[in-house]
Amino acid sequence: MIKIDNLNFSYSKHRILFKDISMQLSNGHIYGLLGKNGAGKSTLLKNLAGLVYAQSGKIDVLGFDPAKRQPALLQQICFIPEEFHLPAIKIDSYVKANAAFYPEFNHQYFADLLKEFDIPVGQKLIDMSYGQKKKVIISFGLATNAKLVIMDEPTNGLDIPSKAQFRKIMASALTEDKCIIISTHQVRDLDNLIDTVIMLDENKIALKATVEEVTEKLCFKRVKELDETVIYAEPSLAGYNAVMPNYHQEDSKLDMELLFNAVLTEKNKLKPIFN
Repeated sequence: MIKIDNLNFSYSKHRILFKDISMQLSNGHIYGLLGKNGAGKSTLLKNLAGLVYAQSGKIDVLGFDPAKRQPALLQQICFIPEEFHLPAIKIDSYVKANAAFYPEFNHQYFADLLKEFDIPVGQKLIDMSYGQKKKVIISFGLATNAKLVIMDEPTNGLDIPSKAQFRKIMASALTEDKCIIISTHQVRDLDNLIDTVIMLDENKIALKATVEEVTEKLCFKRVKELDETVIYAEPSLAGYNAVMPNYHQEDSKLDMELLFNAVLTEKNKLKPIFN
């Protein structure tokens, strides 16, 4: 699906974002792309969509170079940006203007998603709240049936009930021939949604692992006291929420936010566990 080899990208000599990044992404997965603000999440997504161009390295998406912006590839990519502008028209006019570009666009699925999101379909897009607009473009993106769906901060602007709706919809949207990449700094929004974690930090991929691999190698638990086995911990009401090597093959639930903070602060301790 996607192969990145030795990608180097910078906006200037003083702002280098990626140094020799390499990884492969497969269809049938929902990837969570995490990182601090400014780590390059949006830029990496734009590289995949052919919206910016790397200084060196190679990107292959569905057998195409995205930088060439070939229509045969673009109709298989749906990129949902964090910032967007919607015109002063109704939803049906928006669909008429844009859906034709995607040969597999499913009008019934789009209508079903709008209903699931409680969108007032007769209202002009410009008169909707930011959260409603976000739901419309998410619905449109999924209805394209593109093989690669890229979402940059899709939960920004969504309230708590809407985030629950989003997780429910995304869980049912994945198919074996589709790859979904979701970027966010709101780490908890990806709980119980993604199956693979990608974390960017200091121009590199700090971690790329499936949720299953993470919980096989690490244990997330509450402890009363800290000892030398604890990799990272945060104070809680009843002691500490800790990340530890899973020496005893304990079952634990992945705490995405705790993992994120552990990777950022203790990457040298975690690197040997995942290499």
